[in-house]
Amino acid sequence: MKEPESRSMTRRQLVQGAAAAAGVGIVGTTLPVLEARAESAGSLVATPPAGFVPWYVPGKVTRVTAKGDLKATMQPNQLWPKLEVARRLLEKAMTTFTGAPNVAEAMKRFIHPSDTVAIKPNGIGAKIGATFGTNYELVLAVVEAVIKAGVPPAKINVFEQYPTYLQGCRINAGKWKLPEGVRSETHDNNKMGTRDLLIYQGIKTRYCRALTEATAVINMPLIKDHGICGYTGALKNITHGCTSNPSDFHAHMASPQIALLYNHPVVRSRVRLHITDGFKLMYDGGPLDRNKKAQILHGSVYVATDPVALDAVGTKLVEDLRTSHGMPNFAKSMREPRYIKTAGELGLGVFDLNQIRMQSLQI
Repeated sequence: MKEPESRSMTRRQLVQGAAAAAGVGIVGTTLPVLEARAESAGSLVATPPAGFVPWYVPGKVTRVTAKGDLKATMQPNQLWPKLEVARRLLEKAMTTFTGAPNVAEAMKRFIHPSDTVAIKPNGIGAKIGATFGTNYELVLAVVEAVIKAGVPPAKINVFEQYPTYLQGCRINAGKWKLPEGVRSETHDNNKMGTRDLLIYQGIKTRYCRALTEATAVINMPLIKDHGICGYTGALKNITHGCTSNPSDFHAHMASPQIALLYNHPVVRSRVRLHITDGFKLMYDGGPLDRNKKAQILHGSVYVATDPVALDAVGTKLVEDLRTSHGMPNFAKSMREPRYIKTAGELGLGVFDLNQIRMQSLQI
């Protein structure tokens, strides 16, 4: 198997990324701003700790699925996975993806002890009853792995858009506590860390402080249908979950807006790892938890550094389920997630399924 490639967000690469963005409607940043260091809360570009090069593997996705009856991997309410299962699947996915001997060493490929780490789950479908969100059990397992990699708990922040979203993921709610010292917060679309940035057709936005104050971001999306843009996964969890006015970027099936928002250097220089909670899958009625008949147990954890490849794989899963249940595909329902292909064309990852290296195993 081809060895994973490393990626260093050099000044030249970031300038090229901003220039590419400008060509499709984003106003990029000037060179002096691109050279700003991450210690400044408002910096548009985060710089990895000196001498550290985070791994980046384009076009590779690792999926680990629990063997046997998937109901047995879940707690009695069938809503949330068992903690030991979440830990086991995460470790296997991380070690398989990286070749590292354990989850701590695997996490060290992406996170340095000097990093300030932000973790972004997805709780919009769980805001009432904690029914369909990134599960606390997997978030806890990721936080534990980051701590094992040497990051102090005080430098870890789990954040969401609104309090109901965070509560839906059961983050520091009731008995579901994160390790002592780990922060959790919401940005409520008004705790922003950047000035107004022009993104698309005169529409401006700001990126949240929870994002800009981090040097490294771990994205924890779901695999879900979306009523506007067809599919919501890795790309959209960051773009519409970290900006001040996400509803302004929904026109035309949110394409190319999602790709453009993600392509901004404030995002590209920070998001290092995507860990998808695939314990359940939603193939209709999303992003809210509207149609429980269109949800299945999936029993999986996915790991990737390429959000485009991850979303291409997720879209195929959802479309196949729609077809098998007699539902129209995204194109026929006039909500094809074209933004994923656009993101690939911008250089954010690999869109073509034939070019994606998919690892799947059961444990």
